[in-house]
Amino acid sequence: MKKAIFLIVVSISIGAFAQSKLERADQFYKDFKFEKAIDLYQELADNKRKPSLHVVQRLADSYFNMSKYQQAKDWYLKLYAIQGKNVGESNVIKLVQCLKSSMEPEKADELLRSFYSDKNRLSMIMAQKEQLEMLAKEKARFEISILPFNSDKSDFAPTFFNEMLIFTSARDTLSANGRLYPWNNQPYLDIYLTDPDNMNFVPEKFLSNLVSEYHDSNVASAPGSKTVYFTRNYIKKNRLSANQEGLSNMQILKGSIRQNNLIGVTSLSFNSQNYSCGHPALSPDGKYLYFTSNMPGGYGDSDIYVVELGMNGEPIAPPVNLGPEINTKGREMFPYMDGDVLYFSSDGHYGLGGLDMFASKMNTAYSFELPLNLGEPINGNMDDFSMVYNAKKDYGYFASNRFGGVGDDDVYRVNKAKAVNCLVYSGYVLNKKNGEPIPLANLELYDMETGSSQSFLTDGDGYFNVTLPCNKENKLVFSKPRFTKEEVLITTGENPEKPAKENMVYLTPFESLVVKEGNVEKINVNPIYFEYDKYNITPRAKIELEKVLFAMREFPEIKIKIESHTDARGTDQYNFELSDNRAKSTMRYLISKGIDHERIVSANGYGEYRLKNRCANGVECSEQEHLENRRSDFIIVEKTSKLSDKTSDW
Repeated sequence: MKKAIFLIVVSISIGAFAQSKLERADQFYKDFKFEKAIDLYQELADNKRKPSLHVVQRLADSYFNMSKYQQAKDWYLKLYAIQGKNVGESNVIKLVQCLKSSMEPEKADELLRSFYSDKNRLSMIMAQKEQLEMLAKEKARFEISILPFNSDKSDFAPTFFNEMLIFTSARDTLSANGRLYPWNNQPYLDIYLTDPDNMNFVPEKFLSNLVSEYHDSNVASAPGSKTVYFTRNYIKKNRLSANQEGLSNMQILKGSIRQNNLIGVTSLSFNSQNYSCGHPALSPDGKYLYFTSNMPGGYGDSDIYVVELGMNGEPIAPPVNLGPEINTKGREMFPYMDGDVLYFSSDGHYGLGGLDMFASKMNTAYSFELPLNLGEPINGNMDDFSMVYNAKKDYGYFASNRFGGVGDDDVYRVNKAKAVNCLVYSGYVLNKKNGEPIPLANLELYDMETGSSQSFLTDGDGYFNVTLPCNKENKLVFSKPRFTKEEVLITTGENPEKPAKENMVYLTPFESLVVKEGNVEKINVNPIYFEYDKYNITPRAKIELEKVLFAMREFPEIKIKIESHTDARGTDQYNFELSDNRAKSTMRYLISKGIDHERIVSANGYGEYRLKNRCANGVECSEQEHLENRRSDFIIVEKTSKLSDKTSDW
């Protein structure tokens, strides 16, 4: 998300002369011009064998701030390799999010377990992980859909307003006179009103006079109230007002609506030009205001606070940080209260990648229970944030920069899902060679229409139990390192069926397909027979070659070389040419059946030069003894570590 989903700070640059490349890069970074900063930092990194920690850190943070998590991951990994646990929790949190966004959740989990020595913090993370894994095994609780009013710019921060919907957008280039926000090169933000149920409704500016030339965003209002709260840059005489560091931070303003105009606008007492406050949200009774801030004394990059309001809507006490149950070393933001449930976005709690949305039940206005991840499809491996939800009506809205959207960020509708489960499918995954159960085997359940998948593990007895949705073609893929895969296709109808129990799925172990001779590992086949004086593939030979095809299809990591041999009868040269033709004919056959030619590194004949017994020229031997020398070997020359070593499942 290449924008200020956080607190949309604006930097006011001061010109400088004779700056070094590093100074210019740092200035671009300070001005939120991350693309330009990256170019210079990258040049500095390329020109040195070991770039400075400062340059590595800035490259990582620049990519992270632009939501280019895959590139950021590489630089955070460099930081971690250099500094280890001294890299700091904030960097570890960002690296974890980058790994998950890069679809490497196992590495992210391993990093979390190795980094946290704080047992309480690790216990909290593991509890959230377990909860998220349980969600993944359940039926989908929500359905989401992208809304038609989204633009090619950033649209986010939806909120309810009577029967309408308010949201924030960068779609308008006119109000800022063409000026662009340097963080993402998009227009400054404005607040819009729309009818989400009317596809023909063109979003319009919210309140005729609520427009500045800089950022306006994130509206909050209590139902039936004329008082609204919103976020805006510090502005003086229609110009940005900056602090001593040249930053125009954000503040929360309050005003009243009268005849579609905003009147009586005031800045809340806890605002300060030295830090940002934004993302206001009211408790249902309007007595408390929750908001995001990076004010001093917090836990991380941004925290969620609450302040009590008086009858006039003004704070009557200092803001209170919601504490370590809610706030982390990462980013917590976009609070929203529905009843006694706090919804917010975080990248510091255990999630799926980037910002995820969480729900936490309130004990008091100032304390909450363990936040729980809302799971898929609301959350994914990118940034998902600014959720508002009405539990009584079972619907709400949120924003995301996930793939497949219209613009940079898009607003989605979320509804409680209808009951869609039709079939409970259970059974055991067994070793085909000996019939024993395979514990902790992998089960991937694919929706053939959408391509989405869910992951499961069998228990210690190889038992699995999955629930299949209605009216779907479901593909179940069973696998385990050093075993073959097995696919099962099950089509369900519209109505629930009786559970399908005691289904047996057999996986073939890699060891049963190969044979070792000393240090050489071969695919285990019977002799490949050819007609006398010929090298065409016979029907009998095809039967054995199916074993080779099976092994190579099931284990696409392996590469082989083909060696063909004859017995000693016939001339040496004749036997050499015949065996070489047979080896190459065998190779061509395997390739014709779909095996990539690069996986067959060579196919050579050796004639009678590598006899396995005493039956050399002139030695009288039985036909069976000669047969032992007539052979084709399929020698494994390359395989992955998954096939070379036993792997343990975490």
